[in-house]
Amino acid sequence: MSANNAPQPVKLSLPLEYQQHLFQELRAEDELVVVAKGLGLMRLVTNLLHSYDAAGNNLIIVVGVEGRENAWIGEALAESAAISMAPKARGLTVVNTDFTSVAAREKMYAKGGIYSITSRILVVDLLTGLLNPETITGVILLHADKVIATSLEAFILRVYRQKNKNGFLKALSDNPDPFTIGFSPLATMMRNLFLRKASLWPRFHVTVASSLEGKKKAEVIELEVPMTDAMRDIQTAIMECVEVSIHELKKGNSGLEMDDWNLDSALLKNFDIMVRRQLDPNWHRVSWKTKQIVSDLTVLRGLLHSVLALDCVSFLQHLDTIHAAHSPQPGTTRQSQSPWLFLDAAHTIFETAKRRVYNANTKANAKSSIDSLRPVLEEQPKWELLAEILEEIDRALYFEPPMRDDSNGTILIMCSDEATTRQLRDYLQTMHVEPKTEEETKQKKKKEEHKPSAKFMMRRRLRGYLNWKREFAQVSNALFSENQKALEGAVDPRIAQGGYKGRAPANKRRRVRGGGTTGAAPGRNTNGTVAQYFEKPDEVADLMEEVQITTEEEANQKADIIADPLEDMDDYFELYEMQDLVVVHAYDGDQDEHILEEVKPRYIIMYEPDAAFIRRIEVYRSSHNDRNVRVYFMFYGGSVEEQRYLATVRREKDAFTKLIKERASMSVVMTVDSHGVEDPQEAFLRTVNTRIAGGGRLAATAQPPRVVVDVREFRSSLPSLLHGRNMVIVPCMLTVGDYILSPTICIERKSISDLISSFKDGRLFSQAETMFQHYKNPMLLIEFDQNKSFTLEPFADLSGNLKSVNPNEVPSDLQSKIVLLTLAFPRLRVIWSSSPYQTAEIFEGLKTQQEEPDPVVAVRAGLDKDAKAEDQAFNLEPHEMLGVVPGVTPRNLKNLTLETENVREVANMSVPELEPLIGREAARMVHGFFGRNLIDIDD
Repeated sequence: MSANNAPQPVKLSLPLEYQQHLFQELRAEDELVVVAKGLGLMRLVTNLLHSYDAAGNNLIIVVGVEGRENAWIGEALAESAAISMAPKARGLTVVNTDFTSVAAREKMYAKGGIYSITSRILVVDLLTGLLNPETITGVILLHADKVIATSLEAFILRVYRQKNKNGFLKALSDNPDPFTIGFSPLATMMRNLFLRKASLWPRFHVTVASSLEGKKKAEVIELEVPMTDAMRDIQTAIMECVEVSIHELKKGNSGLEMDDWNLDSALLKNFDIMVRRQLDPNWHRVSWKTKQIVSDLTVLRGLLHSVLALDCVSFLQHLDTIHAAHSPQPGTTRQSQSPWLFLDAAHTIFETAKRRVYNANTKANAKSSIDSLRPVLEEQPKWELLAEILEEIDRALYFEPPMRDDSNGTILIMCSDEATTRQLRDYLQTMHVEPKTEEETKQKKKKEEHKPSAKFMMRRRLRGYLNWKREFAQVSNALFSENQKALEGAVDPRIAQGGYKGRAPANKRRRVRGGGTTGAAPGRNTNGTVAQYFEKPDEVADLMEEVQITTEEEANQKADIIADPLEDMDDYFELYEMQDLVVVHAYDGDQDEHILEEVKPRYIIMYEPDAAFIRRIEVYRSSHNDRNVRVYFMFYGGSVEEQRYLATVRREKDAFTKLIKERASMSVVMTVDSHGVEDPQEAFLRTVNTRIAGGGRLAATAQPPRVVVDVREFRSSLPSLLHGRNMVIVPCMLTVGDYILSPTICIERKSISDLISSFKDGRLFSQAETMFQHYKNPMLLIEFDQNKSFTLEPFADLSGNLKSVNPNEVPSDLQSKIVLLTLAFPRLRVIWSSSPYQTAEIFEGLKTQQEEPDPVVAVRAGLDKDAKAEDQAFNLEPHEMLGVVPGVTPRNLKNLTLETENVREVANMSVPELEPLIGREAARMVHGFFGRNLIDIDD
């Protein structure tokens, strides 16, 4: 199939009908394409880029590419160029750091080709004219769903469209969810992207469905695995805790829109983020309890996943750490604990989790009535099924050898994360190893059939857990020794009666926190929370004896690593045959497509459900006539896992349905389309200032207002908003200030987090000092986030001094630091802005009646009088690092950077070596800073 508009035929790898339709559509016109996850968006992108690359005379910019996607696109373009034998193809050039010098970038752009450029470099290059927008053939934007009005990508597209009316612009996304949030979201997104046409390709699209549901369908075997009773009990209890937490949230925050705060939406991935986002504007007014519940929801939802994913020992260990983290500090009262720990359901979670690992049974022959613990070690139901599937595959391969085809006989097991892949690897390695104990050896002879089991692995994990718990108990004891002392010195009659006769040593016996007694309630502290259980030493001894390492297990343990000369390599090492391989891999977005293509598996076991991966298999199978695939699809019946999977599929379908409806009735707003040139009369009126009261003069300047901006400021959305208000942005490397509005006005912009760190290291005082040296009206702009509360209260406890929380101490929080700053610099103006939008408005107001700034003068401010600006190009990061070292000032920093090669050299210099560069006192401070011992810091 030849590509449209291309001068020569280009070989494309788009085997499916819907892929070909999409490609032709994208070649023909500018549009936004939204595809369902898993339908192979990256393949479409690489083929599209290849069709332009083969033509050879294009300059194409790819925007919004994430880290490893650059490698995929580069590899695919190189491969396609080799297959098409296109002489003019040059492949992908990645421009992603400041290491590429300005001159080198200018030459590269002049040559043309396909460039993947990070947004921050691209926007500066476009504004400085290093890359002339008119020379660009077209822009391809990936991850269009992440573009919002204030993002850098929207800024880039605006600059591009203002100067270049003819170049193409194509935006692609495989996530429909963000396009459905808010009022007329699709129309807003189209406005931000300067596009008029949207093309939607859900899984239920006719062409997609017919492409994937033809004769070449994969054989799918769906396996519903029942959960064990203990797992079901724990899941129900966690759900109850989640439900109670949501109910408490609703009760405490009645003023918010809470229609979707329910158990169903709590299963979705981003529920806690959604709740936090709604509470953010009033976060400073929210009660302590609400804040606690919001963080608890994250923990509880994590537990819902853990109970299915982790084995019983790891789950119990996870619960222990959660319990320790949620226990109050010594001497605190009940109020500081998580509300869910007071519920009966919490008791059920902890008790059932313990019962899955070990059980107590009284010894018949024992003299004492001490319970001895015996291991239960409940296995995950999916493990047994996995072993059965692998056995079935082996049988099938032996009795019915498949016909030769293009796929390898590899078995691919896919699961949700790295931890699960490690767990499965351990299980598959040890499922046929039998742990031997005396009783079992006798019974073994009677057994005829050996079944694969995880006993060996679980016993090994239990040993690890018990050793960990012993250390954990000691650490815990040290942390809570204050409580212990309080207990021993207590005059409480219940404790004084001597209920602890013949007790175990302090670090071994079960402790009770909160200064209460053991008899409060089984498994509960006196304040009503679940108590943490610490096994008695003799119980642990019995249990350890039970799961001790046998000789066979010792033999199976890994030998010490020794140096291998690799001389007789061929005798010992060989490549595995592909049909003998079992590959365990975690779901990894678009990477999965590459795994399928490279491994070419015949059998795929989906250990956990994932909608996007199912589609990838469909695409893979439909794309290859001669690769047969059998898929085993496992999920826990009636579990959160199943609900989450179904909810994801349903949400995506609803999102596409919403988009299709909106597209049908959408009106494209023409006024923001930057294809139109600004009306000259409007341009004149904009430059005329009508405020001529009080002896002012009528100012009519033909040139639009100009702002000099420091290049490091392009991480924020403010330059984009200023540009949107028809100001000319001049990016420069500024030494003094962040924004220069006029020859006299210099502004240092600080976000709240930046302000806190600037006060901590004293940087702000030196910045204010240098601003006063060079400008008549320096200003400090404190800018808040538009979605958060416009107040300093929530940040009081972030300001680096915990005493500020205590009312008895002198508060050293932000407000008082700002007061100190204004006392030190009485002429410093402070601007408070609730959002970048308001800042842009303030800047516009400040610029009226002012002359335009000179970029050359702005760059020279703070530099040496004699030196040229371009000669002062230092590597920024080390320069800034040295700048915050005690004793280094802007003046002596230049000497250091000129005389030394790198930061390491400065760190290793002695005081006499530093003295001629920066003076004795400063040298002593710098040397002391680098020579300080990190561990023995005396505050």
